Amino acid sequence: MADSQPLSGAPEGAEYLRAVLRAPVYEAVQKTPLQKMDKLSSRLDNVILVKREDRQPVHSFKLRGAYAMMSSLTAEQKSHGVITASAGNHARGVAFSASRLGVKALIVMPVATADIKVDAVRGFGGEVLLHGANFDEAKARAIELAQQQGFTGAAVRSPNGHRRTGNPGAGAAAAGCPY
Repeated sequence: MADSQPLSGAPEGAEYLRAVLRAPVYEAVQKTPLQKMDKLSSRLDNVILVKREDRQPVHSFKLRGAYAMMSSLTAEQKSHGVITASAGNHARGVAFSASRLGVKALIVMPVATADIKVDAVRGFGGEVLLHGANFDEAKARAIELAQQQGFTGAAVRSPNGHRRTGNPGAGAAAAGCPY
C-alpha cells in the first residue's frame, strides 16, 4: 500500500503551489483544456469539468508523473538508464520522458500486451522487453534487471504506488488548470 504521508521537507501551502508552477514537467506537457460535462453537470446540479489529458502526446496524464520523477533524477542516475514495468499509459509516459531527457528506457511489459501498446512505447523511443504472463511477473523481472544491470529502478514501482507524494510536478495538472 502506498505511503500517504508527504516526504519530510516537502513544500506545503503557498510554497507547494510555487513549486508546482516551477516544476520541470511543463517542459514536456501541453496545455490541455477543461471541458464542461453538460449532462453530468445538469444531473448533479453543479458545474462538472474534466481536464482533457487525453490530448497529451501520450494520450494520458501519466506523462506528468513520469516526467516529474525522471527529471528529478541525478545525472548519474540518468546515465544508468531507467527501467519500469507497465502495459499501458505509464509505459508511454516513461518512454516519452526518457526520450525528451536523453535517458535510455527499458519497459518490461507482459507477453500478452497488445501490439498497439508495444508499438506506441517503441514509437516514443522506449526499448521493450516482453516478459511474464501478467504485470506482477513483468515487474519482478524489471526489479531483477535493475539490480543485475544497474538501471535506475526509480520507475519500477507501480505507477499508482509511488511514495513521492510530495512531488509538485505530479500536481501540475490542477494548478491554475491551464496546463
